[in-house]
This record gives sequence, structure tokens and C-alpha cells, in this order.
Amino acid sequence: MNETSASNFLRENNAKHYWHPMTDPKRSAEDPPLIITKGEGEYIWDIDGNKYLDVTGGLWNVNVGHNRTEVKQAIIDQLDKIAYYNTFISSANPPSIELSAKLIEMLQPEGMTKVMFGSGGSDANETALKLARQYWKVMDHPEKTKFISLKNAYHGMQFGALSASGGILWRRAYEPLMPGFFQVDNPDTYRNPWTSDPSELANICVNILDREIQHQGPGTVAAFIAEPVQGAGGMIIPPDNYWPLLREVCDKHDILLIADEVITGFGRTGSMFGTRAWGVKADIMSFAKGINSGYIPLGATAVNKRVAEAWKRDHPLAPIMHGYTYSGHPLACAAANANLEIVERENLPQNAAKVGGYFLEQLKTLKEKHASIGDVRGKGLMLAIEFVKDRKTKEPFSPTDPYPALIAKHCRDHGVMVRNQAHRIILSPALTFNTSEVDEAISALNVSLQAGS
Repeated sequence: MNETSASNFLRENNAKHYWHPMTDPKRSAEDPPLIITKGEGEYIWDIDGNKYLDVTGGLWNVNVGHNRTEVKQAIIDQLDKIAYYNTFISSANPPSIELSAKLIEMLQPEGMTKVMFGSGGSDANETALKLARQYWKVMDHPEKTKFISLKNAYHGMQFGALSASGGILWRRAYEPLMPGFFQVDNPDTYRNPWTSDPSELANICVNILDREIQHQGPGTVAAFIAEPVQGAGGMIIPPDNYWPLLREVCDKHDILLIADEVITGFGRTGSMFGTRAWGVKADIMSFAKGINSGYIPLGATAVNKRVAEAWKRDHPLAPIMHGYTYSGHPLACAAANANLEIVERENLPQNAAKVGGYFLEQLKTLKEKHASIGDVRGKGLMLAIEFVKDRKTKEPFSPTDPYPALIAKHCRDHGVMVRNQAHRIILSPALTFNTSEVDEAISALNVSLQAGS
């Protein structure tokens, strides 16, 4: 099949047989997805050769940029040895051993001592939830099975992870979900009914959590799980005192604290890990996305010494009866080892902080020009624009209003790829982004907002 025939085949079959994630199939049929064929650094190209600045970073995850030679070579080198063998019971492979040691080294400030691997963020959070329940059973507290999370949180699509997720849109089609999961209010400084003072808001939200734990009974609660910065559920950046207060209330009631670092891990917020920015040590941490920049699916779950020590007990439920066919996949772990070397060598967390700060300042300037922007916010290279119909009332655009999607489409037409989600635009470029690329993105956004007015 020559290049023209291959391109025609792809166009004819685009969305014809494949149900795309998080999309109404009717929409894909009516407006077939953009076919992306190439990536280089911070740019991607479609099947027609059109070039776009990728301000989505793949999906929060291509942290070191597209088509990195070091990561590709690590995969090729491992392919020349062995592509796959399982890591169940009595088998291991060098890349997974190397990666486990590297992660524990990087996580020394958090006190992590053990790690398990899966194939992505949902896997990582599913593992965290299961290990939390198992921990309490092995510690002879079998009634501690409940989980508390935040409203609008996103923790994944498997039934356990989805049950912890708080977004109604993700849940409705698959309810009823698993019992034993409860959500409390998140610390949304832009949209909350109580206060405009961030510190006071943190105290209010953590007090609500405290009361919910007491209502459920601390002896029945296994863990509280949250993202250091709430990503898909609204890009909610918590007040500085929020996570330290979470740690206090979890310690007060003797429940585990799970940090969902799937998005925030490995530099996106401007520190190597999201919770590290607030000096907080979780008991369990889950990772994916930035662990190997999406070159091959991989997730990881780490536990601290306190949790790991439980498995030294002589208990009938101590065997870890959990894992996946692709746990510790040699190619994925090889890619991660090369990826993390880049993250550290190029100090990408520092670049995310610097360039992200510049990006946020430019977004604030953009907000001054366009009345439809109600709020802009960000931490590192994790940013959002929130659209409103009225700044005074903060009335958002409805989920069916075409305006936010129209702005994203205009940006694409001007060579900049952004992601619209409900009444927001999410900006999550590679951590290798620079200020000139920020200017390119801001220019396209400005033109698009003018066109959409």
C-alpha cells in the first residue's frame, strides 16, 4: 500500500470501527477525530501535514516532549534483549528492578520503600485502594474499608477508582458503583459558598472531612485519597495550608493518606512531586503519565515504611493477590528509566515552575482583554482558563454550550492544540516548554477569543 492509499484508508476508517474514550460515538461519527501522525519536541503533525503546538502534552503526560532519542533508544535496546516476560511470583527483569530502585531513591524525602507496577493511572489508583484495604486487614482492623475522596476528583475508570472519582458526568452511565466510597467538598478558591480567603477555605474543607470521618466512624475508614492539584475535575489548586491540614486530620483518626500523583508526579507542578511542594508525606502514592512520558503505558504505586511493614507480619491475608499481566513490563520500565534521567538531568521541575509562572502571567493579561474569562489559574505547567457568561455571578457555560469548544477549535485552526473540558480550557504542555512557545500559545488564544466574541 503506497502512502496515498494508506492515507485514504485511514481517513475512510477513522472512527468507523473504534469507539474513542470519553466521547459520544455519534460525535466521532459526525466529526471524525484529527489523525495525528508525527511528533517532535513540543509539536505534532496531522495526516495532512498540518503542524500544531501541543499545549496538551499528549494528555498531561508527554513531559519530556515527543520523539526523544534517549527514550526511543532505551526501548530499542530492550527490544533487542526481550520484549516481554511476566513478573509474577518467580520472575523479574532488569528494567523493572532498576526502575523500582530509582523510584525509591527519588522518593526518599517521602519515605517510600516499596513499589508495584501496572499499566497506567487507573491501575495505580486501583492498586492503592486495594493495598489500603489489605493493610488494615493484615493489621487486624478488618472494618477499616471505607474511602473518602473529593467531589469532582478524577482517579480513573476502573470500578474502584471510578467509585473514588467525584465527577457526576463520569459516574452516571455506570452506576451503581462500589459501596463504601464517600466524597466531601474540594477547596475551590474560585467557586465555593463560604469564603474568598484561601487559608480559611482550607480549614473549612478539612473540617468537613473531619466531620465526615467522625460520622462514618474512624474505625471504618481505610484512607482518604486526593490529587495534590485536582486535574480533570476542574484544575483546583488548593490553598497552601490544605495538604498539611489533611495530613493532620488523617493522623488524628489513624487513616491512610493516598496522594494521587498520576498527573502531578515528576515535575508538572514545579516540584518533583505535588505533595512535596507543601512538605507533606503521604502513606501511599500513585504515579503514571510523567513516569515515562507516555512512550509505553506504565503506572506505579509506592508505599511508605509504615505501610510496607505490615506485610512482614505472619498473617493469612498477607500475600499480595493483585497484579497485572503487564506489571513491570520491560519496555515500559526501560522507557521510564531513560525518561526520569532526562527529567533530572534537564531539571524539568524547575523549568515547569519558571515557564509555568510566565504562562500564568500571560494568561492574567489575556483575562484583562476578554470578558468571557472568569478565572485563570495554574501551578507549574498545569494551568486552566475558566469561561463564564458573567464575571460577577460566575455563571459558567453549560456543558452543551458550544463556546468553549469553539475557542479550542479556533486555536487548532491557528496551529495550537489545547483541550477544552466543559467550560474550561486545560493547558498542560511538555515540561520542556519555553517562553517563546508560551507566547505562541497566548497569541493563538487571543486571536481565537476575539473570533469567538
